[in-house]
Amino acid sequence: MKCDICSSQGVNIRRVARTYGKGEDLLVIENIPIISCPHCGESYLTAETLHEIERIKQNRTSLAVERYVDVASFGEDNSPIAV
Repeated sequence: MKCDICSSQGVNIRRVARTYGKGEDLLVIENIPIISCPHCGESYLTAETLHEIERIKQNRTSLAVERYVDVASFGEDNSPIAV
């Protein structure tokens, strides 16, 4: 598969979770395919993936499963950051 940005062969597909909305309207979508190019460093979503995300958001009541989610903040323990 070729990178849409630099046209190099060998892109990777990573699966990630993304959040949309906040509070009572928070929606987490898991397993979103992100295309990542090791040559130019870009990561992007295809148009097809974006359309599917919009479809999931519009049909969240029939597609989503309610779950309890723990949330943590990066660096909340105030430990020193090594550079």
